[in-house]
Amino acid sequence: MIAVAAMGAFACSSNNVKYDVTAVNAPKDGAVVYLVDQLTSEPIDSAVVADGAYQMMGKAAKDAFLMVKTDDFDWNFLFFNDGQPVALDYDAKTVTGSDLNNKLTECDLRNTEAYGELSACVSKIEEELEATPAAEQDAKLAELMGGYRAAIEKYSDFYINMIEENKDNLIPVAFIQDVRSIAGPEKFNELMESGAAFTQHPYAQDLQRRIEESEARQKEAEEKKQAIIGQKFLDLEEADPDGNMHKLSEYVGKGNWVLVDFWASWCGPCKAEMPNVVNAYKKYHDKGFEVVGLSFDREKEPWVKAITEWEMPWIHLSDLQYWKTVASDVYNVNSIPDNLLIDPDGTVVARCLRGEALEAKLAEIFQ
Repeated sequence: MIAVAAMGAFACSSNNVKYDVTAVNAPKDGAVVYLVDQLTSEPIDSAVVADGAYQMMGKAAKDAFLMVKTDDFDWNFLFFNDGQPVALDYDAKTVTGSDLNNKLTECDLRNTEAYGELSACVSKIEEELEATPAAEQDAKLAELMGGYRAAIEKYSDFYINMIEENKDNLIPVAFIQDVRSIAGPEKFNELMESGAAFTQHPYAQDLQRRIEESEARQKEAEEKKQAIIGQKFLDLEEADPDGNMHKLSEYVGKGNWVLVDFWASWCGPCKAEMPNVVNAYKKYHDKGFEVVGLSFDREKEPWVKAITEWEMPWIHLSDLQYWKTVASDVYNVNSIPDNLLIDPDGTVVARCLRGEALEAKLAEIFQ
């Protein structure tokens, strides 16, 4: 509440300055244009295009990070409200105004070009992979991954360098939100702890607050997930592919080691992980290892199809309730793939064992 009050004070303080936005070459007449405060994501003004032009005038917080978005137009104009008029050109996709906003436009266009190069590289890799016979795709993917990683690294270096070059002004505010996904949390924290002026901008401060709150929620959720380890499994009931109802207790706590696998046919990472589960089942099933798949699907056909196509010869249950499935509530599942390894007496001994970790744990048990 204190943070929200502080942001409100910033927006309504005596530091408010005038904004004057004019535009040329705007799209079709009658299109609605919105001036959005990026801090609140709420429109603070609007206009209607007439003869390819419009104007918006008013007051907003000094240096507020603003965006102009237009119905049926795929480009958003960014600028800082530093009290100087800005002129938008829809054909050139530019904002002309103060030196700061001119430079912001330059950076925005450079970023769009660099991201376009990355997208083109990724699309080319995908096309090559799709053109490769299924039996050869794993080898082809391994061959292409070097180029993919190089393209990602090139874009990441460009993005971070652009921010580093502008640490003496507010331009990083416009790009800081994507730093975590592009260069990782450590780089984001490094930039926010640099003491540069942009780190004190309300938009950057609010972003950091939201990230900290999200991380706290994720930590709490993870603690809830891990709390089941060392406890007896919790029973639930779902249907098999034939519609017959079964309780988890029919298979767990009956003398076998059981992997309760949370997955879905629509889940790409689940599909990528499933060969590891299949190999573990084949290797250890005769030694007392069982798998029970609890699906997060919402339609029966793709669920049953995946069971066959992914070659999963074990027990499968689902209530076809997507994320509202009973399994999600009972075991605090908020992402998949996920799993529980349960000992012969029904005690959960591990969670989210994937890849080498699953193999290592089973090798330890069945050595």
